[in-house]
Amino acid sequence: MNEALLRSLTPSVLAVLVRRGADFAAAEDAVQDALVEAVRAWPADQPRDPKGWLVTVAWRRFLDATRADAARRRREDLVDEEPAPGPTPTVDDTLQLYFLCSHPSLTPSSAIALTLRAVGGLTTRQIAQAYLVPEATMAQRISRAKRTVSGVRFDQPGDVATVLRVLYLVFNEGYSGDVDLAAEAIRLTRQLAAAFDHPEVAGLLALMLLHHARRTARTAPDGSLVPLPEQDRGKWDTESTAEGVEILQAALARDRLGEFQAQAAIAALHADAPTAEETDWVQIVEWYDELALLTDSPVVRLNRAVAVGQADGPRAGLTALAALDDSLPRHAAVAAYLHERDGDLATAARLYAEAARKAPNLAERDHLTRQAARLNARRRR
Repeated sequence: MNEALLRSLTPSVLAVLVRRGADFAAAEDAVQDALVEAVRAWPADQPRDPKGWLVTVAWRRFLDATRADAARRRREDLVDEEPAPGPTPTVDDTLQLYFLCSHPSLTPSSAIALTLRAVGGLTTRQIAQAYLVPEATMAQRISRAKRTVSGVRFDQPGDVATVLRVLYLVFNEGYSGDVDLAAEAIRLTRQLAAAFDHPEVAGLLALMLLHHARRTARTAPDGSLVPLPEQDRGKWDTESTAEGVEILQAALARDRLGEFQAQAAIAALHADAPTAEETDWVQIVEWYDELALLTDSPVVRLNRAVAVGQADGPRAGLTALAALDDSLPRHAAVAAYLHERDGDLATAARLYAEAARKAPNLAERDHLTRQAARLNARRRR
């Protein structure tokens, strides 16, 4: 069973049903039923036109559910619109679905959660972790969002800023999580950049390309994380880096700075340094200052503390860190790193162990555990 094929076809099949008149929640249920049927039937006899098969089965499941509904008489005319079996034209509706899920009737947080679940393929648990809320709370939020957009058609587009935020979160989950969505997020952002001439759309595309260029260097052959200073820069994708920098420079030249452009500028400074030691940390701190003004995000200020620690020394970084809530994700890891650079190995080892217990994924937990063990070994010598 080709699970990747099923996952790639799901948004387009869902879009076909919505375009034919199914409300969003009912269409999603029908598509899920069709996917279950595909898992059962395809290993023995996979169809030559997988998308057409899924559309036909999902539409029939939708009609079956509609007939059983209290509004049966009102919906019976949909039976005549059942698509005939056969090849289905290839149309990429994924970006349209992003806009549907980002409808103005939804709050930004609900729109992002719905898109990550319905189109991005993330589980409710993964989305809850990204938002730092209980899984049950996120499940309720997604259910309410589905009910809100039921009946909304493609001629009622959502908000571009919300779509950008969703694409950014999908990319981050694909870049560091269990589901590989990074390349898909880049593809959709390219489509968005072709449709919308806006510097922040370009800024997001540049940011994605610059981060994605480092992907092969981020892990060792055994799957363990390789921190940025220790990465083999010869493995970085120079073409993606050059494209990202070119797109960023054109966006910045329009003098309409936004948070994605600022983040991309920071990524570009890392990419521009021949070695970790030659990184221009002073400029990076200045960009973090701009980013903090744009977002007022505690996570941005946490990353800024690391940059300050590099530019002005670990004591300055710890001073910047002291102003932040220690319950922030990765706060303990940042504190451990700065204490280690300041020579306080005992505190650093304790904080690395604490950060490992709070790590959001296995690779990060193992990396932080090794850091704690390394420092404890040094102290025993």
